[in-house]
Amino acid sequence: MKIYTKTGDGGTTALFGGTRVPKHHIRIESYGTVDELNSHIGLIRDQEIDPHYKTVLAEIQDRLFTVGAILATPPDKETLKNGQPRLQNLGLVQTDIEFLENEIDTMEKSLPQMTHFVLPGGHTTVSFCHIARCVCRRTERLATHLHELEPTNEQVLKYLNRLSDYLFVLARKLTFDLQAEEVQWIPRK
Repeated sequence: MKIYTKTGDGGTTALFGGTRVPKHHIRIESYGTVDELNSHIGLIRDQEIDPHYKTVLAEIQDRLFTVGAILATPPDKETLKNGQPRLQNLGLVQTDIEFLENEIDTMEKSLPQMTHFVLPGGHTTVSFCHIARCVCRRTERLATHLHELEPTNEQVLKYLNRLSDYLFVLARKLTFDLQAEEVQWIPRK
């Protein structure tokens, strides 16, 4: 497989199924931001954190490749000419969302109850989590915009929503584990 094909030199790119669209198309923005998110999660995984979190983050990265593939497939190309689903073995399923929910619940058991918003920061690794959370929220916004224009797998929307929650709780848990200071946001009076 060649890295460069020159087919995108004119400002278009191909989706799964061969349809060509402008590189600024909402579908490209959606799965391109998934790729950006995946890179940020890789950065978190590269930090000195508990091996369990590294394993969970690797699973999330795998699921994000699935999300990207789903978003890169226009509705009219979801089925091959022989009637088989294009992404037959790639599905995003309810258990992927439940996996994140279980991880969130487990982390929250060891954390103090949150009474205020939390300012991002306190430790570099925690900041990486907050950046990933923000990119995840942007990914979700783009995916919901795409969904309004061309219906998308709703599991993708649920997964991205839950993933941003997971990244927030992971930031709090790493703050706790790394004995960093969690700074509450107290509005000025």
